[in-house]
Amino acid sequence: MSKRDGVNTGPGGKPRRPIRRPRSASGPASRSAAPRFAKPLTTASVLGWTALSAIVPGAAHLRAGHRRTGLALVSVYALILLAALGYYLTHSLEDLTAFAGDGMMLAVIIVASAGALAWFALLVTSYVTLGPNRLNQQGQVVTGIVIGVLCVMVMSPFAAVANTVLTLRGTIHEIFPSTSDPDVPVAAKNPEDPWDGRDRVNFLLIGGDAASNRTGVRTDSMTVASVDIKTGATVLFSLPRNLQHVRFPTTSPLHKQFPNGFMAELPNGGLLNEVWQYASDNPQVMGGKNKGPRALMDAIGQTLGLKIDYYAMMNMYGFADLVDAIGGLKIRVEQDVKWGGLYGTAGTIKAGYQRLSGEEALWYGRSRVNSDDFSRMGRQRCVIGAFAQQATPAKILTNFTKIAGAAKRLAQTNIPQHLVQPLAALAVKVKDAKITSLQFVPPEFYSGRPDWVKIRQAARKAVSDSTRPARQAKTANVSASPSVTATSPSTSPTPTRTGATPTQTPTKNGSQKAGAQSLEELCGL
Repeated sequence: MSKRDGVNTGPGGKPRRPIRRPRSASGPASRSAAPRFAKPLTTASVLGWTALSAIVPGAAHLRAGHRRTGLALVSVYALILLAALGYYLTHSLEDLTAFAGDGMMLAVIIVASAGALAWFALLVTSYVTLGPNRLNQQGQVVTGIVIGVLCVMVMSPFAAVANTVLTLRGTIHEIFPSTSDPDVPVAAKNPEDPWDGRDRVNFLLIGGDAASNRTGVRTDSMTVASVDIKTGATVLFSLPRNLQHVRFPTTSPLHKQFPNGFMAELPNGGLLNEVWQYASDNPQVMGGKNKGPRALMDAIGQTLGLKIDYYAMMNMYGFADLVDAIGGLKIRVEQDVKWGGLYGTAGTIKAGYQRLSGEEALWYGRSRVNSDDFSRMGRQRCVIGAFAQQATPAKILTNFTKIAGAAKRLAQTNIPQHLVQPLAALAVKVKDAKITSLQFVPPEFYSGRPDWVKIRQAARKAVSDSTRPARQAKTANVSASPSVTATSPSTSPTPTRTGATPTQTPTKNGSQKAGAQSLEELCGL
């Protein structure tokens, strides 16, 4: 072996290949076998990993090599998602109405606010962890602006939730009175029994026909909803506005004022829709101001033989706003209904299944063209039934701001604040329960000189029947029309206790099948 010109040569002067010898563990070979670091992040990758962290917290920390922090964030986030999913799957919609309670609403507002701050902090720390300072100046400016916008976007859902719940809480406080009102029942001592041991609760639903050219309150539509607390089965009792000479219970100041009935000395006066305004105009008789609701509840309760627990009044134009807020109502129109203008010249609601706007739904229930009060009552109960069915939680949440605004401006009630959450739970039951309806209209019931005993008996039977399983109509001639019901066999009205013949009613008599009937049959819901 020789070495010529610094090159190892073998026999014959041929160069030798260098011999590779194993190197020590601490040598260069071991260093070259060490893990290679990821490529430096670009502007796009910084934005991408930060955005991914908004959906999967901890992703950016894992990319930057902060494994413990990243795994901890991912684990906590997964536990939160699993807990939320488990709560949703193990609780019914009725259970979720607990969030309508004042304390729960405050908790939701606090949690939503904290969530917004937490996600803001998460995005900022994820961005910083990725080392944006290694980018060039242009990359730092671009990523800073985009991440700022992303922070606002991520916080927006939390802010929307907090704002919606805050609006709901403000609406409830503005509409529903506190228990300081002497006419409002005191809160139940047992929070788990908010209805104080009752089997049923009775609500008086009033449509106020207010307008700029009228003074006072005209209770144009009066319906009692008698609700079974356990099942939600509901009976709707529709009372004519021209029901004459209603009686008052002995506990009412108006009983002493009108012992023989409301304005019984007037042959065609003393209508039911005048009771509220009379009580408001005569505080000296009622023993205080603003006693119109109490007087009307007393009169209707005495008429039906029921204790009216609460009332809710909605201006009819406010109801139109509510209908528009949920996207209109789908209603089966039995025959063309002309509305608005002079003698229905504004438009016509065509027969058939129609989706009515708020204005059309309002006029569908109010139009008097080629109609009478009793037909209007039938259409009004169909509108109420359609709204109860079609105002789904999803529609309410989606349009909540509009709904809250309309309700806050135009609603009036004596339902106390502590019953809002139980009322929401009861409304969920009613939505899927059997709803029947009974109208006190001729020829079974006359508005002039009514047979109070017969009315009470019919109301009692309707409530009793509502607790039984749903069944088909007994007779084949039950009509599904809300305004034109089947002609019942010829019968003569039951005489009143005084033996007096019923007087002619102020409006044209229709016909009515006796007994409560399903709204599905009556209205095609």
